[in-house]
Amino acid sequence: MDHQTWTPDRILKTSGNYWATCALHGAVALDLFTRVGDSRVDGQTVAGQLNAPVDAVIRILDAVTAMGLLTKDAAGYANTEVSRTYLCVDSDRYIGYIIRHHHHLVGSWARLPEAVLTGKPIRLPVQEREMEEREAFLMGMFNLAMQLAPRLVPVVDLSGRRKLLDLGGGPGTYAIHFCRHYPNLTATVMDLPTTRPFAEKTIRKMGMDERVSYIPGDYLEDDIPGSYDAVWMSHILHGESAAGCICIVEKAARCLNPGGVAVIHEFILDDTLDRPLFPALFSLNMLLGTEGGRAYSQGQLAGMLKTAGFVDIQRLDFEGPNSSGLIRGVKPA
Repeated sequence: MDHQTWTPDRILKTSGNYWATCALHGAVALDLFTRVGDSRVDGQTVAGQLNAPVDAVIRILDAVTAMGLLTKDAAGYANTEVSRTYLCVDSDRYIGYIIRHHHHLVGSWARLPEAVLTGKPIRLPVQEREMEEREAFLMGMFNLAMQLAPRLVPVVDLSGRRKLLDLGGGPGTYAIHFCRHYPNLTATVMDLPTTRPFAEKTIRKMGMDERVSYIPGDYLEDDIPGSYDAVWMSHILHGESAAGCICIVEKAARCLNPGGVAVIHEFILDDTLDRPLFPALFSLNMLLGTEGGRAYSQGQLAGMLKTAGFVDIQRLDFEGPNSSGLIRGVKPA
């Protein structure tokens, strides 16, 4: 997108794209795709389920049909294969929670000029938001990680490692998948106390409670107990200033055994900081929601590892959704 020619038509289309975004958000919030399910349903039936005006419900159904997410004939509306797979809550590939999370960000994005002029965040940190917003964030991260982990984990060589620390690991999705891939590995998830119930429920549900444990803590404020052969840091550094990141990476180094590895997973900017598009936009999202957080470049992340004493620093051969990537460093033996 960022390399296309800009025209007045493209400028106006980009300006108004939030209409389609909000239509999708609204359809997910109302569980329209789940209500349609495997059948063909007319608008009046859906309106009755919602106890909402028929005309208003038909308008949003028609809008997402125009977007190609439903089909319509004289008998009513039906899901496409894509919407049935990803937008129905009973599907094991459901991504609706992250869409709900995106909706919760809309209000702060509307105040972007204010954030730019003040340099201050607009919205509260995730842990201070309402339960519904926290659930959407945690479940959204869980759903995305569940889909990405099977492709990502084999790229990270933890052969011969025994103990993994998943720092800021939320529900422990990656810790679970690393342990599944490496039979001799055990893992510890360290994250805030508010995340613990959700994490322990997830670990238990996945049948990994004997190999994956949870310790509550704040990786900025608290020491990291124990010693490990590998530290996994997925999407935690972008929430902190450069100084905060160095503090975290140095703590990771201290808790590693000699020869241990640290792996950073982030949306990675080029060293020019102006591409790819998603990390550049994500950096603005961090301006809206954090004190000092931003997307970082490959050079900046490698520099943090070097400052903390790591050697053999490499960008691994992996590119995930939205330009996510992996950078690895080794603690000297």
